[in-house]
Amino acid sequence: MNTVEENKTGLLRLIKNENNPVLSPNPENDWESLVVCNPGVWYEEGTFYMLYRAAGNDKEHQIRFGLATSTDGINFTRTSNKPAFSPSIDGPDMGAVEDPRIVKFGDEFYITYAYRPHPPGQYWNFDHDEILLPDCDKDAPLVLKNNIANSGLLLTKDFKEYRRLGRITQSNLDDRDVIIFPEKINGKFAMLHRPKEWIGEEYGCDKPSIWLRFSDDLMVWEEPSTLLLAGINGTWEEKIGGSTPPLKTKDGWLIIYHGVENGGLGYYRVGAALLDLEDPTIVKSRLTNWIMEPEHDYEIDGFYKGCVFPTGNMIIDDTLYVYYGAADRYVGLATCNIDELLNELKNA
Repeated sequence: MNTVEENKTGLLRLIKNENNPVLSPNPENDWESLVVCNPGVWYEEGTFYMLYRAAGNDKEHQIRFGLATSTDGINFTRTSNKPAFSPSIDGPDMGAVEDPRIVKFGDEFYITYAYRPHPPGQYWNFDHDEILLPDCDKDAPLVLKNNIANSGLLLTKDFKEYRRLGRITQSNLDDRDVIIFPEKINGKFAMLHRPKEWIGEEYGCDKPSIWLRFSDDLMVWEEPSTLLLAGINGTWEEKIGGSTPPLKTKDGWLIIYHGVENGGLGYYRVGAALLDLEDPTIVKSRLTNWIMEPEHDYEIDGFYKGCVFPTGNMIIDDTLYVYYGAADRYVGLATCNIDELLNELKNA
């Protein structure tokens, strides 16, 4: 029996909501008629705010954000027939905006997001990791020539008006899954990130991994990064990346992350780890087994076949809510009792 099969029995799993998908493409709006996925979600004063990735059936695959709200976390209503946030007209993120993650400092929401200078195209029709490239001169910057995904920071107070603060990753690195911790740690901001090119002996990992970096300023991330979690060859998590904003619990920072089998070519599953509260470079525990995997048609029959990709989470009372993109086409919700998950981690 292989490792993947062994991991299927007798362990804690997130429970998929019976109403999944909780958000589907809307054929009435061209800009979200094909794809809705990978949402950032925030809960406050009885309302869930979902900022979701969306795209229509255009060959360039322009990607925007839509906004939906809910009072129960399951039944969401779109707030407008228009996008909440779109690529800029002539800026560095004019190609696509993707995968928002939301945290809050004071009265303002800070949203990390991935972006490209050129639309990626309908990537599911290309070979793995291939995207559209712009027509540019041989001396053009690498970020433009290779249509590299950078990560930026948005600011909003109400999810209605947004201010682009700019790029927070290195322009010549494909550095996505950038997620800010929701509070300072020992007086510093902290960030998870996944630089795709940081692989090899000098980096201590042979596939893209999760790194941790600190800063005194949310826009200036120049301190050295620490390798936090690396993939494990021959398992469900050969290639990994951060998924949702870290959650502070009594036992440590709860990290939900994604792992990909077969060197990054297979199914996306979901794992969990626990970091030290005072020094999050210390991994207190990490589950050997996944807590969620693709099972249903809406998670398998899409534009990435076999993908569950969390990007939003929160703890309400004793329940962990995890919102995820399903097969790059839908939004799903999965939950579990938070104490049961923490106990599983403490016993790992």
